[in-house]
Amino acid sequence: MQQALKECLQGKLLERSEALALCNVGADELHELLATAAQLRDVHKGRVVTFSPKVFVPLTNLCRDFCGYCTFRKAPEEAGAKTMTLEEAVRVARHGRSFGCTEVLFSLGDKPEAIYPQMKAFLAERGLQRTLDYLYEACRTVLEETELLPHANPGVMGRGDLQRLKLVNASMGLMLESTSERLFLSGGAHDNAPDKKPKVRLCTLEQAGKLRIPFTTGILIGIGESWAERIDALFAIRTLHERYGHIQEVIIQNFRAKPTIPMYLHPEPAPGDMLKTIALARLIFGGRMNIQAPPNLTPDGYELYLEAGINDWGGVSPLTPDFINPEAPWPALERLREKSASAGFELRARLPIYPEYIHQADRFLSPSILPYVDQRCGEDGLVKNNGPLGKNPETQPLDV
Repeated sequence: MQQALKECLQGKLLERSEALALCNVGADELHELLATAAQLRDVHKGRVVTFSPKVFVPLTNLCRDFCGYCTFRKAPEEAGAKTMTLEEAVRVARHGRSFGCTEVLFSLGDKPEAIYPQMKAFLAERGLQRTLDYLYEACRTVLEETELLPHANPGVMGRGDLQRLKLVNASMGLMLESTSERLFLSGGAHDNAPDKKPKVRLCTLEQAGKLRIPFTTGILIGIGESWAERIDALFAIRTLHERYGHIQEVIIQNFRAKPTIPMYLHPEPAPGDMLKTIALARLIFGGRMNIQAPPNLTPDGYELYLEAGINDWGGVSPLTPDFINPEAPWPALERLREKSASAGFELRARLPIYPEYIHQADRFLSPSILPYVDQRCGEDGLVKNNGPLGKNPETQPLDV
């Protein structure tokens, strides 16, 4: 183990066999693993931890997938089912701009028109056939009317949709979640979720790479996968990134049990499992990759993730709740800044596209989006200033 960790500090990436061996480390060895990951992060990223000030726009929570851990998706007849109008999306984005936000995260269900006539009718009224067509209109409208930068996370997409959405998005994302086929067995986390098939999602990631779209992805841990399957998912992402260079960040997200989901009795991953997975991700991808873990899903102790090698907190909103995990409020930004400082880090705001991709704008950004990025970033590629964000640490969530 010590030889593998030493070689990581010298620039070598973990091999799969080494990563699997490190999954079994004991308490003392775990400390060394975390320390190595943190040191590697420091060498390449310094002592700056970033976040993206965002507003969360849940364009529609209708979805054709039925994941065992999801509270976001709704059927049309369920309480809380909603598809936002363009006017509503713009209103939320404008409100976010007044709070200094720079990102509009568009989240929505996968292909709801495939199973719900109500969604088909909503789209037909607007002269559209598919939800992804509506997403394009929403991204374009918000970009033009508010100048905030869209980051779309709509699920599985084909080449044509990716190519079109690139015109109106600074970056895009799709969580791989897992490469485990076992999760599709009866009662599994992905039972009756056709868009969670690993090959389908990896195809979207690969098409995004071919189109040079700055892309966010990651894994969801604790949904029934084994350690080996967890490692396999990280290596599947690494393979695509080595081929295309487009993965701008890798998220390590922990499953949270909720009383209204089929998996409400499923155990959550232990804190040590999160720390180990983050550290392994850092050593698998190396010091240059941006590794992120969401602070709101570990409200007590998220600062420990800094000791495991993360360099980013992800999107944090001073205005809108996390609609995917509504029971888990974002940390107040002032509190996030304080906890980061206590751990020896400076908290900085970034755009939904990372500086290294801004500096390669000719390769990764559409000319149509570049002027909007240029006006919001400084020479270092981060947000020019936080505006009023630091003055509003305890904002009431906006009702969308």
